[in-house]
Amino acid sequence: MFLVALSFAYFAKALSGSYLKSTITQLERRFDIPSYLIGVIDGSFEIGNLLVIAFVSYFGAKLHRPKIIAMGCVLMSIGTFIIALPHFIIGRYEFETSVRWLGNATRNPAPCAVGSLADAAQDAQVPHKESNLSMWIYVLLGNVLRGIGETPIQPLGISYIDDFATEENAALYVGCVHTISVVGPVFGYLLGSLCARIYVDIGFVKMGDITITPADARWVGAWWLGYLIAGVITLLSAFPFWFLPRALPVSEGQSPEKCPPEQTSFIKNSPLLKQKYKADEHSNFIEMAKDFIPTLRTLLGHRVYLIYLCVTIIQLNSLIGMVTYKPKYIEQHFRQSASKANFLMGVINIPAVALGMFSGGLLMKRLKLNLMGAARFAFGTSLIGYVLSLFFFALSCDNANVAGVTVVF
Repeated sequence: MFLVALSFAYFAKALSGSYLKSTITQLERRFDIPSYLIGVIDGSFEIGNLLVIAFVSYFGAKLHRPKIIAMGCVLMSIGTFIIALPHFIIGRYEFETSVRWLGNATRNPAPCAVGSLADAAQDAQVPHKESNLSMWIYVLLGNVLRGIGETPIQPLGISYIDDFATEENAALYVGCVHTISVVGPVFGYLLGSLCARIYVDIGFVKMGDITITPADARWVGAWWLGYLIAGVITLLSAFPFWFLPRALPVSEGQSPEKCPPEQTSFIKNSPLLKQKYKADEHSNFIEMAKDFIPTLRTLLGHRVYLIYLCVTIIQLNSLIGMVTYKPKYIEQHFRQSASKANFLMGVINIPAVALGMFSGGLLMKRLKLNLMGAARFAFGTSLIGYVLSLFFFALSCDNANVAGVTVVF
């Protein structure tokens, strides 16, 4: 039951996170903000996560982990609702005064086709009204709150599985959880594709008065609708954790004396973790606080942990930038609608990641890899993926000519 609940929580957080990335161009048009601010907004999730991750991971592991995860899910849902809040206070969207192409925005040139000067004149942009400078701050704050709420889900959820499952089954369970988490972005991008086809002010204006289509550069989809849906799903994911116990009967083979050598040495070097299996629930806050720095020092000197840090850095460097801006690149460089760009991201890229995670869990179980073996396996595969991602540099296209930007008459 905990595995099902944690998988649903992973699904919810992945859905809302991928949906945010699918609304990048919608937010830019609606709030009239540049791309670098979108990068700040997208990175604010990690900022919120970094603010509390060390303390939540350390102190939360000694408390009632399921309830802390439930509180995190509630915070995530509140943050998601805050992101949608500007739509209800900003007023109606006036596409007549928004950024627009003067020519036909529906044409689809061949990939890597460089526009002529005539095309450049058609693609020129006209000035528009002042930006809604304060509104994007709600999106930023909501995403920070999402990052804070997401903090306990992964470390406390995975440690709960690791503590109460046998070693060989734990790897499979973690693989299942991460596989479900990759299904979340599929639905997130598909939800973004659906909402991008719906006009932003649906339900507030007469649709018969709207003279533009989703192919028009002035079109803004119902970006806020997906956040409401994602917020409800995230809130629902919190309920099962309120009814789960603090601890489960320890499976055979999970006693400290049967732990892998790497884990046993780490426990011996940490004063508080020596008593983990005995009197963890009797440790008070002051005792845990005193052991925080020694445990952190031991952790940073642990080989498996350092390898895992390298794996994480490699994965994030090769993935996050692509996932964040690839939909926008497809939309603007190849003149595709936001709906189609999000659809392509959901049905092409994400299933491959899900397959890799699930097969990784199966390989862990079949090969019976220990902690160091699993760390080396993760490092090798991540490094191969990073090297392969460098080939994107050889697949770039020339920029199209834009009047007043790349071409001067």
